[in-house]
Amino acid sequence: MAATEALLPSNSRKAWRVRPALPAAARSALNRHPPLLAQLLYNRGLDGDASARAFLSHQPLSHDPFALPGMEAAVQRLQQALERRETIAVFGDFDVDGLSATALLATALRPLGCQVIPYIPHRVDEGHGLSMTAVERLAAQGVRLVVTVDTGISSYDEIAAATRAGMDTIVTDHHLPPDRLPPALAVVDPHLPESAYPFAALTGAGMALKLAQALSAVRSPAAGVEPALLSLASLGTIADVAPLLDENRSIVRQGLAHLTKSPSPGLEALVRWSRLEGRTIDTEAVGWQLAPRLNASGRVDHAETSYRLLTTQSRQEAEVLAEALELQNRQRQEMTEVAHQRAKSLLEVGAMHESPLLMVGDPSFSPGIIGLVAGRLAEEFARPAVVVNIGEDYSRGSCRSTPWFNIGRALYQVEGEVGGFVRHGGHAQAAGFTVETRRLPLLRQALVGLARETLDSAFGPAHTGGPWIDVDAELPLGSLPKNVFQLVQMLAPFGAGNPQPLFLSRGVRVVEVRPLGAGGKHLRLKLRDGGVTWSAIAFGQAEGFPAGATGLDVVYAVETDRYGPAQSLQLRVLDMRAAG
Repeated sequence: MAATEALLPSNSRKAWRVRPALPAAARSALNRHPPLLAQLLYNRGLDGDASARAFLSHQPLSHDPFALPGMEAAVQRLQQALERRETIAVFGDFDVDGLSATALLATALRPLGCQVIPYIPHRVDEGHGLSMTAVERLAAQGVRLVVTVDTGISSYDEIAAATRAGMDTIVTDHHLPPDRLPPALAVVDPHLPESAYPFAALTGAGMALKLAQALSAVRSPAAGVEPALLSLASLGTIADVAPLLDENRSIVRQGLAHLTKSPSPGLEALVRWSRLEGRTIDTEAVGWQLAPRLNASGRVDHAETSYRLLTTQSRQEAEVLAEALELQNRQRQEMTEVAHQRAKSLLEVGAMHESPLLMVGDPSFSPGIIGLVAGRLAEEFARPAVVVNIGEDYSRGSCRSTPWFNIGRALYQVEGEVGGFVRHGGHAQAAGFTVETRRLPLLRQALVGLARETLDSAFGPAHTGGPWIDVDAELPLGSLPKNVFQLVQMLAPFGAGNPQPLFLSRGVRVVEVRPLGAGGKHLRLKLRDGGVTWSAIAFGQAEGFPAGATGLDVVYAVETDRYGPAQSLQLRVLDMRAAG
């Protein structure tokens, strides 16, 4: 696909980048599809008939789990543990990916007759990953085999200690491996150099699913994988913002279908408390409603509440746990808002405009919400953001990034310059670390320098790196196909790697505009082009609405109105400016 894109200057906060029109060769290759769908497929790198048909297919896709390094040894050791009736610990993490991975593997193992001890570390007291405290506790409980999910790849010392304590360890992880791998009995990670697995972007829950699939293939080849496990894997895949391509796309599509039709008691209660009852559960519902509630317990207390909700078979217990998560989520929202405002006040105005990377720290920042604050800053200022809970001796940081800067790799790159981390890890867009507090100035200097170097290389010295909105197609509002929503939904599920299609229409007439929501910060509009009128919603854009404008240029998505009449459609306006 051609790399050139039209960059349209805008008086709004973001620039609009319209994707190039479908070239003749791609138009010919995709001629079985309607023109608008062909354009959307081409924008996603699908410029041939075979790749397009594979993307649109609803056939399940699942690669051979034994193509993952270490999988054969992992399954053999699990088989041995099951035969010996050993106690198996599943060690996870306190975010949704780690929680769903832990619940998935525990759910897969328990019917096989073994005792399973789930272990979710406390975010504040223990932090990410295996700790010496956890190793000691598990050994004291008679555990003979530890299986890590969504973690473990960087836990060399802790796994060595587990071995000395008489425990074998199987590591399943999806984070970038360090140069020195942990001394585990098996290390299963798609990023290992020797991996023959064709898709490396699985999440922790996805990797737990592959282990469950491999074990099932050996023990009961005809049984397949329970749909409930796919639901759990879909939660982790969406919440961890993994690219919804290839196998991830299949996991999420199957998992959401099962979650909508036959949720577990815990997820059914969570759906009800999220006010999603009776609706199709899609990636937006998970990302904006279910996942924040599941994350809330680990952010303000202990993530055990969320784990119990994911695994309970009692509707009565599920209701109690879902209500608890609702209250914790409200507390999390309040904490995040206070910390966000504090972070903005600490950042000098000049730094927001000049520094290619924002880094702010304060002792008052709770480790449970620094990632959320970093995410807000990264989105608001369109550049990588690092938010640090500053301690007397050691500090914890959480990082969120932009597409042009791989923050997980960056931490590896600056490690020598900083003098080392206590621990660190992550992905391209999100990462975390623990470091000696005295090294924070060195870390800031190193990350800002690397961000500047990367930005200059990618865009040139004069560029800020954003913000912008990628637009799939520019067309008159009145010429949207009548089946535009059905065409768009053929590309679902949407998420990282496959964003919801966005359109640009110019000169649309404003028939009606009225404030909406608390404080009137949202807008409900009616937009007209010729004889066609659309209802539209613009979240958080009341302040920026062009006063007196009767015509607008708008960037929008086409979606169902969740709060309107059944099956009614609306435009969700992401950005607008006065026409002309």
